[in-house]
Amino acid sequence: MMRLCYRPLERCLGRRSGDGLLWHTDLKPHASGDFSMAVVQANSSLEDQSQVLTSPSATYVGVYDGHGGPEAARFVNRHLFPYLHKFQKEQGCLSSEVIKRAFNATEEDFIRLVKQSLPLMPKIASVGSCCLVGAISGSELYVANLGDSRAVLGRRGFDGERNKVVAERLSTDHNVSYEKVRKEVESLHPDDSPIVIYCRGVWRIKGIIQVSRSIGDAYLKKPELNRDPVFQQYGNPVPLKRAVMTAEPSIVTRKIRPHDLFVIFASDGLWEHLSDEAAVEIVFKSPRAGIAKRLVGAALKEAAKKREMRYKDIKKIEKGIRRHFHDDITVIVIYLDHQKNSFQSKGTIGCITPPVDISSYHSDGVADEPSG
Repeated sequence: MMRLCYRPLERCLGRRSGDGLLWHTDLKPHASGDFSMAVVQANSSLEDQSQVLTSPSATYVGVYDGHGGPEAARFVNRHLFPYLHKFQKEQGCLSSEVIKRAFNATEEDFIRLVKQSLPLMPKIASVGSCCLVGAISGSELYVANLGDSRAVLGRRGFDGERNKVVAERLSTDHNVSYEKVRKEVESLHPDDSPIVIYCRGVWRIKGIIQVSRSIGDAYLKKPELNRDPVFQQYGNPVPLKRAVMTAEPSIVTRKIRPHDLFVIFASDGLWEHLSDEAAVEIVFKSPRAGIAKRLVGAALKEAAKKREMRYKDIKKIEKGIRRHFHDDITVIVIYLDHQKNSFQSKGTIGCITPPVDISSYHSDGVADEPSG
């Protein structure tokens, strides 16, 4: 079933739009409702990758926000779901342990690739990706993440507030801009002070990176890479006593309840401009079709407002330069429909993955097919 994620036809089911850097698919079915996807590119190479895998019994969601380049996010997009499938088959069911093993295996494979590729591509040691995964199996919802992509549940309010919607964050932001995360990192490195440094207006680990967990970023996890002569020629090595980042995911498991309406999975490009509450309110009050595109549009309007620009003017800015105005943004909205007969009656088997580069897709009319 996981092989469906690599079929070119499934990768091209999105629509073009007035924005040459925007891809979206309005509404598709999954086992327990509908889903909508949208991606807008800002970087010269799209660093966000994502996928939705559907079957009659389960739905899987992946949002991978790369940094330093697209290589790690693309790697995760190709390898994480197959590992989920493999370990789930071995165990006989989906579980937090299965998800953790899939994350760890993907990380180990990417670190191995980094070491093999270092002589010809030293920059790959500094490439990484945040990783957000959601899985719905029966009435069970799993959310696992590394980094600061975010999953937010929209649910009806309690105590008879039937017309109100409440935003409930399901994921944990592993970003040292939060004091709790800074203290966690500092507590793990008492003999390496200062481990978190305030520079250029933000907190960063070793003055370099804001997220504390990721796939990749090998040079911040493997001290020996910083001593490698090839890597030393490429950039500024960071003297490490031990790894300063991890690939240990935070995992939340919960039963889907009657008052749960939808889950928004998105890279931090969305959350830079919209609060959890604002995003949930938009989804709650809007038609389903095209809802992910609507959220992206709301974020871009906020980005334009901050720069005293018009939304239509931001859409004219080319990739690369556009990164000065907003980040790559990926949004997937998963609706949770509570059917009386079964939670597993609506979905078909399939996988939708946006193009690896939106601008190439729009100019060629065909999505790039990942290698491997």
